[in-house]
Amino acid sequence: MRILDRYILSRFLFNFFSSFVILMFIFIFQTIWLFIDDLAGKGLDIVIIGKFLFYLMPNLTEKVLPLTVLLSSILTFGTLAENYEFAAMKASGISLQRSMLSLIIFIVFLGGVTFYFANSVIPASEQKIYNLRRNIAKVKPAVAIVEGVFSDFEGADMNIKVDRKYGENDRFLENVTIHLKTKTKKNSTVIKAKTGELKSSESSDILQLVLYDGHYYRDLEKSTTKGKNTYPFANADFDTYTMNIDLSEFNNVDMDEERDISTEKMKNVSRLTKDIDSLKHDNLRIVGAFAKNIQTRIGAFIETKKDSLLIPELAAQKAKLKKVENDSIKSDTILSRNDVINLFQDWQKVQVITAAKTNASNLLTSIQGKKNELDKRYEIYNRHILALHKKFALALSCVILFFVGAPLGAIIRKGGIGLPMVIAIILFLTYYFIGVFAENYAKKNEIHPIVGAWLSTMIMLPLSIVLTKRATADRGLMNLDGVVEFFQKIFKKKEKVTT
Repeated sequence: MRILDRYILSRFLFNFFSSFVILMFIFIFQTIWLFIDDLAGKGLDIVIIGKFLFYLMPNLTEKVLPLTVLLSSILTFGTLAENYEFAAMKASGISLQRSMLSLIIFIVFLGGVTFYFANSVIPASEQKIYNLRRNIAKVKPAVAIVEGVFSDFEGADMNIKVDRKYGENDRFLENVTIHLKTKTKKNSTVIKAKTGELKSSESSDILQLVLYDGHYYRDLEKSTTKGKNTYPFANADFDTYTMNIDLSEFNNVDMDEERDISTEKMKNVSRLTKDIDSLKHDNLRIVGAFAKNIQTRIGAFIETKKDSLLIPELAAQKAKLKKVENDSIKSDTILSRNDVINLFQDWQKVQVITAAKTNASNLLTSIQGKKNELDKRYEIYNRHILALHKKFALALSCVILFFVGAPLGAIIRKGGIGLPMVIAIILFLTYYFIGVFAENYAKKNEIHPIVGAWLSTMIMLPLSIVLTKRATADRGLMNLDGVVEFFQKIFKKKEKVTT
């Protein structure tokens, strides 16, 4: 039996490592294609590009490793079944589960290694990628400009947005919008131009940003209160406007410089657990404080402090107030809001209605603004829960996909790269896209983030159980005979009824 275990394990390990290398090679080329616009033609050193791709490799294992386990298990057991080696095992009294024993031990060990990898290596690589991309952006300002969004120029106190970059080294810009910041980090100046151009030379520490056919707007600061109330500003149209940006600080950038900045992908389990608890309490505190603020503004649900010495007096006052209310209801019943308005004189009605509309509009604006803020905060909270559970789901997915691939290979009885590769890709794409959609829904709080992290894995779990049972009973992938017999019985009943 030990010889059999070694034989099956060696076949699986060969398929596993060869599949892993091939798939990693494919995904690396896909990554190069995705980042080719940011890396190619920017004058970056080959060592920097190599570091960037090296730091991306651990992140790719989240996709490569489950697909590798699925493909290698189908290849191994499909080849054994195709060569009638399984038939010989069953004739010798060796069941499918017994033949899978050595591989089950290896896959469980692989799941533990995967969890360690997701908990330690991937967060560290994410931190390295983040710092390296920021340092590249500082050395090559054109890389820092992302089409369609505002991008910060660190050290230049400005951010810039362009609709399109083109030309050699992306030097030409289209539809440029620039915000210049004051010492207090306020956006006091806005510059818009139809086109722009980045001009620089290797011997100069000055980057020239030349703008064409644009408009300049700036808020002017006044020291007196009267001057501030007039909101003074300056604006002008221009044909050509040149901005000089000092790059002396940028050219002394250390590419290995580290910053203490972390997102949910850069944290391990212990850090995520602490941050999830902190984010939850902060969100509840903010919601509670905002609710009390709204209650105070509208004058509703005002709590009164209870005093045991005043309880008899309060009870007596409440009884008197209740009697007065009952008498007023009998004499003058208020049926609608119009009855309330009619209590005021004509010149007061307009003031009351205007004040009510203004208060309601202000409240709705405050609520909408706070809702947008809370949506962002809860999205961060959901991302942390997703990141925590995805570490465990990734490790378990390797085990479950093995129990999908191994019995499936024994059922289809086909080895090689053809049919097993097609089936593995179809199953993996189903698993992957379900996970992507569930993750996006969870980030927007449309489903619980725990469900979003585990949904694709839990869908594969019953499939693995069904396939293992069918492979153990030596049954096919689909029992078409049973379906045919079912329809034959139905047609026979119809014939008897017609006769």
